[in-house]
Amino acid sequence: MPSPLSLRGLASTVLVPTARLTTRQLLPPLGPSAAPFSTTRRTPAAGEAKKAGKEKKAKKAGSGLNRSGAAAGPSAGGGRRGSSSSSSSKGGREAPRDPKIVNMLRHMARLSPRLVPAPLRMARNRHLRHWTIHRAWLLLRRQRRDARETALARQHNSMRKACEALRTTAGPGTRAEGYLFRVAMQKHGVYGLGGVPIEYARPQTETPAREPWNHGWKR
Repeated sequence: MPSPLSLRGLASTVLVPTARLTTRQLLPPLGPSAAPFSTTRRTPAAGEAKKAGKEKKAKKAGSGLNRSGAAAGPSAGGGRRGSSSSSSSKGGREAPRDPKIVNMLRHMARLSPRLVPAPLRMARNRHLRHWTIHRAWLLLRRQRRDARETALARQHNSMRKACEALRTTAGPGTRAEGYLFRVAMQKHGVYGLGGVPIEYARPQTETPAREPWNHGWKR
């Protein structure tokens, strides 16, 4: 027989009396509503179904609260300090937010990918059409510019030839060569008999006139 002071002796003195108990004595007694074990499927009663539904709802509510508390815990900083900052103030009203935080949240919401429109992407054929139209417009502008410059160059050459002919022509009468050229360069009568350019209609001053623009003037 093992010594009572050893571990084996203590185990024998503690576990042996319980081992002598029967299985029926160890198991708790069955309640009045418990039915004997059967292999057939048992349909729950209406009261049991309602009770099971209430238990499921309570479990779901408890899991939702645990998740929200776990999510709010790190952001709040933990402890009573975070809970007091996230909780509402007196009277059931929420604590006012910092205007800087509100402004930042507003700008971040506007820049979210859901609100920003998708970039404009052009297909290959559409890009070719756009490029063709653009190049055609540039070609038309160049043709118009060349035509205008050609017309101005033709007029300039004609004026130069006429002035050269006046410079080498003598007359009228006994006038020497170049008289007609000098008279043409004086530009008398260009603005009418005794007329002056519109720029000299009033004295050149630094102050504006009482009538800024003469709408009744005609050349």
